[in-house]
Amino acid sequence: MPANLVIVESPAKAKTIEKFLGKDYKVLSSYGHIRDLKKKEFSIDTEHGFAPDYEIPADKEAIVQSLRTESTKADTVWLASDEDREGEAIAWHLYEVLKLNPDHTRRIVFHEITKTAILKAIEQPRSIDINLVNAQQARRVLDRIVGFELSPVLWKKVKPSLSAGRVQSVAVRLIVEREREISAFHTEAAYRVTALFQVPDADGKPVELKAEMNRRLKTKVEAQQLLESCRLSTFTIDDITTRPVKKSPAAPFTTSTLQQEAARKLGFTVSQTMRVAQQLYEAGHITYMRTDSVNLSQLAIHASKEAVSRLMGEKYVHSRNYHTKTKGAQEAHEAIRPTYMENTRIGGTAQEKKLYDLIWKRTIASQMADAELQKTTATISISRAPEQFVAEGEIVTFDGFLRVYRESYDDDAEQTSTEDYLLPPLTQGQLLQYKEITATERFTQAPFRYTEASLVRKMEELGIGRPSTYAPTISTIQQRGYVEKGDREGAERTYNVMSLQGDRITDLTRTETAGSEKNKLLPTDTGLVVTDFLVQNFPDIMDYNFTANVEKEFDEIAEGEVVWTNAMGSFYQSFHPHVVSTLATKTTHKTGERMLGTDPASGKVVSVKIGRFGPMAQIGSIDDTEKPRFSPLKKGMSIETVTLEEVLNLFKLPRTLGTYEGKSVTVGIGRFGPYIYYNSGYTSLPKGVDPMEIELDEAMELVRAKAEATAKKHLKKFEQEPELEIMNGRFGPYIAYKGSNYKLPKDVVPQELTLEECLQIVKVQQEKAENSPKTKGKGRFAGKKKE
Repeated sequence: MPANLVIVESPAKAKTIEKFLGKDYKVLSSYGHIRDLKKKEFSIDTEHGFAPDYEIPADKEAIVQSLRTESTKADTVWLASDEDREGEAIAWHLYEVLKLNPDHTRRIVFHEITKTAILKAIEQPRSIDINLVNAQQARRVLDRIVGFELSPVLWKKVKPSLSAGRVQSVAVRLIVEREREISAFHTEAAYRVTALFQVPDADGKPVELKAEMNRRLKTKVEAQQLLESCRLSTFTIDDITTRPVKKSPAAPFTTSTLQQEAARKLGFTVSQTMRVAQQLYEAGHITYMRTDSVNLSQLAIHASKEAVSRLMGEKYVHSRNYHTKTKGAQEAHEAIRPTYMENTRIGGTAQEKKLYDLIWKRTIASQMADAELQKTTATISISRAPEQFVAEGEIVTFDGFLRVYRESYDDDAEQTSTEDYLLPPLTQGQLLQYKEITATERFTQAPFRYTEASLVRKMEELGIGRPSTYAPTISTIQQRGYVEKGDREGAERTYNVMSLQGDRITDLTRTETAGSEKNKLLPTDTGLVVTDFLVQNFPDIMDYNFTANVEKEFDEIAEGEVVWTNAMGSFYQSFHPHVVSTLATKTTHKTGERMLGTDPASGKVVSVKIGRFGPMAQIGSIDDTEKPRFSPLKKGMSIETVTLEEVLNLFKLPRTLGTYEGKSVTVGIGRFGPYIYYNSGYTSLPKGVDPMEIELDEAMELVRAKAEATAKKHLKKFEQEPELEIMNGRFGPYIAYKGSNYKLPKDVVPQELTLEECLQIVKVQQEKAENSPKTKGKGRFAGKKKE
């Protein structure tokens, strides 16, 4: 029997660590937290020091029992959960629940899963840091208080089943405010003037020299006057400056910067990045992935130096020490980096390989020499105008870290660069001959909507949340329907282009699509209304500074400078009475309701608001003798911008298209969008088909297409057993039986199977699943549940 029991929080981590320890060590997993606050209860005793009421979830009882049994057999129990506050809390809960003997319990931490790190941690054990535990408890308790007390207010004032959160609500506010900033933005036009000059290169061959005017012209008249002046002007190079420029590499990854770069370069979502990074960490490939430190250990710096020297040569080596600027950096004390710098590649899934490659390149680049460039600027005067043209060129003379890694930016289209554009040979006083001079009308741009990556950057900038909270916050606000990821098609607009070629000036009008964006975070109507309500009624909770200050207070609790229960008491004393008074306040209109005008047909008021099933329009009010009429808003409509005319059109539905084979065909709109109703069945209208314009023939084509698709899906039924059906799915035919699916053998014809043969297939797969190691003892079979 092993004398030592090591407990970690994940089975993958356990498997990796077990490889490094001898037969005297047994490594088991707690599968995360073994206890937490009760899910459906408040679980905070506000009258007795905010004592949390923890419970062991039903699905963790067997794990706890197993760990308790194993811990009694071991001479020493090593608690080896992650080194951040969450990991410290997991260790503390294990210690408390398993009733471990303090004389035989050790706490060990490491920021990489390597043999050296594990053995060193065992040589340097410590006790559980109760300050870190209290910081985690403070976060958990505060978030439970805010969530459980604010959510019922939203249920009563906005709509049922909504939720609020200390960090999530502020994140939604950022997205809402950006959307309104865009809506309120007014573009201003100005003319950008560019020129192409013909000059000889070093061999005397004519080449183009590109230049741009040093200021924008506000009006078309100014642009016309300038082109007229240029037509009669001479162009002279007034000045040429050449200067060396150095570019330094970015620091190694923190959680935030890894999430941003993985989104830009790999197209990963924030939660996807963290999931893959967790897999890399637990496999021993990278250091701990929740960190706001950019520091590298001396061992890592030395290993990087050797790797750079071996792969690229000594001239590429430049060791650097980075220092964390984030105040209160409290996660791991080193940046995210490979555990072994000599491993340029790893095995694993495609996603793991891509993310590892990104981390390796960023780390190695941070320890490489600066890139050296030569930047040349030529100033060109216009004899008949005070303005000047400026030509810029930049050439890399030594690539340095650029050989390995270039940092990306949000909205790369806005990143202009002259890199690798070399100006032809020029001399001061040289006369130039223009080939073409163009004045193009350009417009100021509204702020960009947030991507997941740019929202993380903004949250970090404002001090909202910590590395461990970015991904769950962004996932939560989407899952709860406050924000959705989507596209904006943009709008077509005209712009003016005037061009001077030879002695002739042309004046053209062109069109472009402006404002189109893809895969951006967009607030829903529910998100808009909830944000407005919370900002109006709970301004302190929604204040960016409040959220950032709370994070600082958590840092102080972690340092032992503040007693966590005192911090909770101070907050609750002012927060709770505010909740009570807001609940008691009566309002004449529903929160978020917007009056649009009067229905010409009935004379009743027309309004839009958030209803039980989402955004809706209403004609009439509860005070009227007749019951109000309701209609859901169409997808793409918003209660903030929808017009009276658009809403009145909604009430023209359902409309009758005619009859087919003696049965009425109607088109209407419901909770999930427009539909056709025929023969007691519903057929959804495809995107782009207007329910107000569709005709009978087109509607019946859609109905028949759906019927054909349904017939292909349902292959065979049995009257004797109505719960069993042979169906056709994405991955081939299968049996659907009592809520589970069973794959058919390849050598059978689905339509020829009898009921007895189907039941035999089900029985065989159930027995096989029950005897599988993955499902044995769980009391259920492996038939896949229907989604």
